[in-house]
Amino acid sequence: MQLRYRFRVYPTAPQRLNLARAFGCARTVYNDCVAARRRAHAEGLPYPTAAELSKSLITEAKRTPGRAWLAEVSAVVLQQSLADADRAYRNFFASAEGKRRGPRIGPPRFKRRAGTQSIRYTRNARFTVLGNGRLRLPKVGDMRVAWSRELPAEPSSVTLIRSATGKFYASFVVAVDDAADRLEPLADPEAETGIDLGLKDFAVLRGGRVIERPRFFARMERRLRKAQRELSRKEPGSANRAKARLRVARMHEKIKDSRSDWIDKQVKTILSEDQALYVEDLNIAGLARGRAAKSVHDAAFGLFLTRLESKAHRAGRMFVRIDRYFPSTRLCSACGDLTGPTGLAGLKVRDWTCSCGARHDRDANAEANIRREGRRIALERGLFAAGLAEN
Repeated sequence: MQLRYRFRVYPTAPQRLNLARAFGCARTVYNDCVAARRRAHAEGLPYPTAAELSKSLITEAKRTPGRAWLAEVSAVVLQQSLADADRAYRNFFASAEGKRRGPRIGPPRFKRRAGTQSIRYTRNARFTVLGNGRLRLPKVGDMRVAWSRELPAEPSSVTLIRSATGKFYASFVVAVDDAADRLEPLADPEAETGIDLGLKDFAVLRGGRVIERPRFFARMERRLRKAQRELSRKEPGSANRAKARLRVARMHEKIKDSRSDWIDKQVKTILSEDQALYVEDLNIAGLARGRAAKSVHDAAFGLFLTRLESKAHRAGRMFVRIDRYFPSTRLCSACGDLTGPTGLAGLKVRDWTCSCGARHDRDANAEANIRREGRRIALERGLFAAGLAEN
C-alpha cells in the first residue's frame, strides 16, 4: 500500500526563484501538450502520442530560442508534467466512454499562473533526504523540512507544492506494510455504531453520542465576504489587488485546514471506540445542489466518509455502506413500520411517535436502523468472519 506524507518546507530566497522557474517550465509543458492535442483535433490530424509530444515539446523545444529556458530545470519535472497531461486525457476519454466511475469530466484545460502550483520528482531525478534532515532537489538545492514524523520507508517520489498563500510543502509517496496501522481488536462485541449524518448535528452515533457540526465556513463567512468585496474593488494587476487576493486565500486556507484537522480527529476517535462502522451511501452531489447546498459543502460529508473508510480499512475496522434509498428515518426501529416523517415538510420534525406507541428521536432512530441494516449486510457477506468490509 502506498501512502502520502506531507511536510512543510522552507526554501531560501534563491531556492524559491529556482522553484518558481521549475513551476513555470512544468506549467508551460502541460499547456503546450493541451494546445497540441486541441490543434490536432481541430485539424482532423491523428492523436499525438506521449512519445511524440515528449520529443517535440521537450527535447526539440529546448533547442529553439523560444523554449531554450526549459533546459534550466530538471528534465524529470518536465516529463512528469507531460505524464500528468496524458493522464488527464486518458481520464477524460474513459469518462466519455462510461468506463470511469463518478460524474462526467471535461477535457483538460490550460493551467494558470495563479493558485496552487506543483512539480514532481521521481527516483530518476535523484532527490535525496540528507542525514541533516534537509531535502535535496536537483537544480534547486538543499531545503529545510519541518519533519513532524519519520518516514516509514524510502520514498519513491516527492511532489513540491506551492499553495495559493505562498507556502511550500513536500509530499512524499511511501510504500508501507498493509498491517502497519492496524489497531488491536476491541474486546467488547457491542463496540459497533451506525453513523447518521445531518445538518442539525454533524453525526449521531450509538448510545446518543452526538458530534456537533463545527460550521467552519459559516463562522468565517462574514469576514470572507468583506475580504472578497475589497478584492473586487482593487485595480487588476495592482499590488493592492495582490495583497487583497492573498488575504482571501489565507481565509480559505484557514477554513480548509481547520476542517481537515477536525475531521481527522473525529475519525481517530470513532475508530478507537468502535470495531464496526455502518454508514449511509449518501448522494453528496445531489445534496450539494439543494436548498442547503452551502451547509452541505461546509459540513464536508464526502471528505469525512472517504477518510473514515480509508482509515477503517487500514486500522482493521469493519466498514459497511448501506443503500442510499434505505428508509432509515421513516422506519420505526421498534416495529419496522414506515410511519416516520417524509418529504420537505418532514425535515422539521425532530421527534415523532409510531402507531405502535414508540416515541423516537429522529436521528437516534435513524442510527439504530442504519446499525441494524449494516449488521445484516455484514452477516450476509460474511464480513464478521473476515474482519473487514468490502464495498
